[in-house]
Amino acid sequence: MFVRKKKNRSGTTSVIVAEKQGGRFRELITIGVSSDESEVAELVRKGKEWIDREQERRHPRLDLFGDERRACEDELAVTEGVLSNISNILINGSDIILDRVFDKVGFNRIEDTVFRQLVKARLSYPASKAATVEYLKNHFDEDVDLSRIYRYLDKLGDIQHRLVQEINVRHTLELFGGNIGLLFYDVTTLYFEADREDDLRRTGFSKEGRHRNPQVILGLLVSLEGYPLAYCIHEGNKYEGHTMLPVVQQFVREYDLHDFIVVADSGLMTNDNITEMERLGYKYIVGARIKSESGKVKSWIFEQPKVDRAMAEYDKGEDRRLLVGYTDDRAKKDAHNREKGVRRLEKAYVSGRLTKENFNKRGYNKFLDLKGDAAVAINYDKVREDAKWDGLKGYLTNTDIPTDAVYAAYHNLWNVERAFRIAKSKIEVRPMFHFTRRRIDAHVCICFVALKVYKELERLLKLSNINMSVDKVLAMAKTVTTVEIRLPLNRKVIRKTMIMERHKRIAPLFEDDFWVTH
Repeated sequence: MFVRKKKNRSGTTSVIVAEKQGGRFRELITIGVSSDESEVAELVRKGKEWIDREQERRHPRLDLFGDERRACEDELAVTEGVLSNISNILINGSDIILDRVFDKVGFNRIEDTVFRQLVKARLSYPASKAATVEYLKNHFDEDVDLSRIYRYLDKLGDIQHRLVQEINVRHTLELFGGNIGLLFYDVTTLYFEADREDDLRRTGFSKEGRHRNPQVILGLLVSLEGYPLAYCIHEGNKYEGHTMLPVVQQFVREYDLHDFIVVADSGLMTNDNITEMERLGYKYIVGARIKSESGKVKSWIFEQPKVDRAMAEYDKGEDRRLLVGYTDDRAKKDAHNREKGVRRLEKAYVSGRLTKENFNKRGYNKFLDLKGDAAVAINYDKVREDAKWDGLKGYLTNTDIPTDAVYAAYHNLWNVERAFRIAKSKIEVRPMFHFTRRRIDAHVCICFVALKVYKELERLLKLSNINMSVDKVLAMAKTVTTVEIRLPLNRKVIRKTMIMERHKRIAPLFEDDFWVTH
């Protein structure tokens, strides 16, 4: 078959498809007639297309991959249809994990969406309340009004505080088989970016060097492994030694605790506190102020051989035991710190004159002698006297447990210190931007719950051999998304959390079985 152009008498050109059969030419179809060259060319093109179709009709080609080709086309069409119906994409991997931990502890008893979101936000995106509103909107498409959050903080009072603590303590008791055992207490300071003081926010000694900023004192009671149990808030200028007994007494009374030991640093234990604890029948292990002991006790301490990790015991009567331990590492550290301090003094006071600012530097003044109003000199006898105490640490207890158990219990106080570090660096409990006592209490309560959720997730990761820190897990989870697809005919929304190959290490945390078996 071929395309033929035939000249007509009228001057036009006919475009014909013809073929040769039995030695003769036969016209099959006239494609069209025109006197315009461009139109004739278009008719020739159409003639060729007609020949292709006729060849296909007469001699159909065998399509070996027709089914596969049609399947691919169908797959592409279905995929494009699905993509066109995506209604939302949520960056909510960390939110999903924190929701499960929040519920596992039992905080879902507090049926309040705002409370849940504020707790999770402290762990995923710790920021101001205004920034938290934007975070919830951008990541979860949740429109929480800022004024609603502030109203919520105003109503989060003592009832909510007690419920939070009850849920928290009941969960911790389950972890320890019904007996918490050791109660660790310590305090820290939380500063405010403000200049004005009030009845609660007062300037005082700041553990963060923010002596000019108003602050509050936060007391924290934790169990072994650092699980938070209770907290208290006090005025920023209050003596920290007066903060411990009230919170411990209330906690012990409220949960009817027996057979427990209170562990605290020496700075929190005045003689009055120790006497009161003994009157209440409490067992305790506290850091002892061995430099303030009587001459008789000091002489006994210096008589003890300084053997690495050795522990000596002195009976102080009335069931009080003074344990004094020595370590080479502590001795090296004490000597290094003292030498560094003396070098600073020698540099700062080389002129023999003293300013008020320098004189108030904590830790240096014990080596100084004042001469007149402002002249100073370094007393090297005091430096040599201080060296006698290198490597020594004292512990006072009224328990009858072995000395190594006393040592181990006291040195678990680092659990409280780590809890404070988590609260400050991860949850960002400070600086605070609230000004009323009610909102300050509410903010600390939310951070307290966030700390519990953090510790519980840490426990679950360790239990399931997921060898990653909480911070790394949450950072990786922030790259997990959930796709929402709205079906136009069914009018339903299907959700699918997208776990990629890069999420393999944390994939179990998105499976229901994980939360049932752990």
